[in-house]
Amino acid sequence: MGESHRCSVHLAIGSGAVANVLLWKNWFGSAALLIGSTALWLLFERAGYNLLLFISNVLLLLVVMLFFWAKSALFLNRPLPPVPNLDISKESVVKAADEMRVWVNRALSIAHDIAIRGKFGLFVQVFLGLWMISHIGDFFNFLTLAYIAVLLSLSLLVLYTKYQKQIDEKLIIARQIIQAQYRKIDEQILRKIPMPSNNDKKTQ
Repeated sequence: MGESHRCSVHLAIGSGAVANVLLWKNWFGSAALLIGSTALWLLFERAGYNLLLFISNVLLLLVVMLFFWAKSALFLNRPLPPVPNLDISKESVVKAADEMRVWVNRALSIAHDIAIRGKFGLFVQVFLGLWMISHIGDFFNFLTLAYIAVLLSLSLLVLYTKYQKQIDEKLIIARQIIQAQYRKIDEQILRKIPMPSNNDKKTQ
């Protein structure tokens, strides 16, 4: 039964290499992600290292190593550095564009429903979501938020696969409570707010 829960979560997040890392099925990749993200966060946040300076120094060191490796290989008759083919395929670009198009169309659909159809409930949800993001941004910068996201991704999904049944039961109860409270607010406040109809907009 627990294995079926793990498979469902694994399939839900893509069932690929990323899912294996997030669910700690690939221990080396998960540990490397955790250690690398922690090292970068300590380097930039605690040591005060500059991101642009770090990237330029790493690229500079890489270019120098590759240059001297290639020159020494010519003189010593050794193989050239194993630099892979870095061409981006057309299929990968099309796939990325399709994924981006889906998210952009979803955002535009939400904006259309708020601006044209005047869906007040959707407006409240978007407003509260953006307000929470801006409020959280007052306490943490982007790098710290990204590091927190990595830590939560490597921990919450594993905990969810282990205690999925109990968490689902609590989430169902919480959802019922939220829906009941929203219905009360909708009946007592939102429905009493006068909203212009489509006929009024056409006459104007």
